[in-house]
Amino acid sequence: MEEVDAAARKVRVRDLITGRSVWETYDQLLFGTGALPLCPELPGSDAVEICGINTLESGLEIRRRLDQGGIKKVVVVGGGYIGLEMAEALIKNNLEVSLVNRPSQVMETLDEDMGALVSQALRDVGVALYLEETLTAFETSLGKVTGIVTDKRTLPADLVILGLGVRPNTELAAAAGVPLGEKGSIRVNARMETEIAGIWAAGDCAESFNLVSRKPFYVALGTVANRHGRVAGINLGGGYATFPGVVGTAVTKICHLEVARSGLQEKELRNLGLQWDSAVIKSRTKAGYYPGAGEITVKLLAERGSGRLLGGQIVGAEGSAKRIDVVATALHAGFTVEEMINLDLGYAPPFSPVWDPVVTAARELAKKL
Repeated sequence: MEEVDAAARKVRVRDLITGRSVWETYDQLLFGTGALPLCPELPGSDAVEICGINTLESGLEIRRRLDQGGIKKVVVVGGGYIGLEMAEALIKNNLEVSLVNRPSQVMETLDEDMGALVSQALRDVGVALYLEETLTAFETSLGKVTGIVTDKRTLPADLVILGLGVRPNTELAAAAGVPLGEKGSIRVNARMETEIAGIWAAGDCAESFNLVSRKPFYVALGTVANRHGRVAGINLGGGYATFPGVVGTAVTKICHLEVARSGLQEKELRNLGLQWDSAVIKSRTKAGYYPGAGEITVKLLAERGSGRLLGGQIVGAEGSAKRIDVVATALHAGFTVEEMINLDLGYAPPFSPVWDPVVTAARELAKKL
């Protein structure tokens, strides 16, 4: 699709085989254009061996390039989910891996104290971290990348992986006059319809609603995109459905650590002008005496005064991450920390201590509140 004429309800599409463009009319139009990897417009950014990664095909292309040989040093730029997972995968392929990140810790979706645990895990497996450094240029030779330049140093590289996140792919929608919202995503109502009748949007190109902050926000996650698509599909099919919002739940695995988060983090609470207290506890994933018990760190945040749960973060051994679902459910329900303490969670030594780590964190936070 090359162009949308919203007033006439028609789109211009091009046949990829013949190259011929034609106009087609529509009754309803759904934008599901997804997101694009962020690529900074810096000197040398058009060089070969600088790779963004946001699709399965882009990952396979990197795999094919590694299989060709000649790659020894890789620099990953960006410390988000994709950047960290790529760094670990590259280390497992016996490559020399450096990771450059502008913030002081990796994984900005965690508070700094929790992100520090992930940073250490990466160092432990051999990733060289360069934190609080900003990418300023790419070094090239004969059109091929040879290194990256930060505000503090130059790092040699045979391959550069950009893990700087994504932006909503909304140029076509904007050109058609469709209003945009958070971070340039397409603004939609609860039914996933835009402000132009007959035009809808879903997935990584569309805006979402945060149930904790009660504000629109943008998040590019497959779980959210699937829910968007379900709601939009029901409405386009003649039914009625609404998208109530999400709490920003996400999990990943970095090295030996499972990492999870839901709700708001400290910098978001600060920007909202909310007052909060937090508690961080260390516990075990199973009963301490049970074989295979690993360490788990849980952090909870709650609103001062009301005690309303605002967010949670978990970093730990196997069996840690999915505990974030308890936090996510409590956030959806609007629970206070006191209400979390009384949750009737399952217990047996192979699965948890008597007091589940999430509940233990709630107890500690309740003391502060």
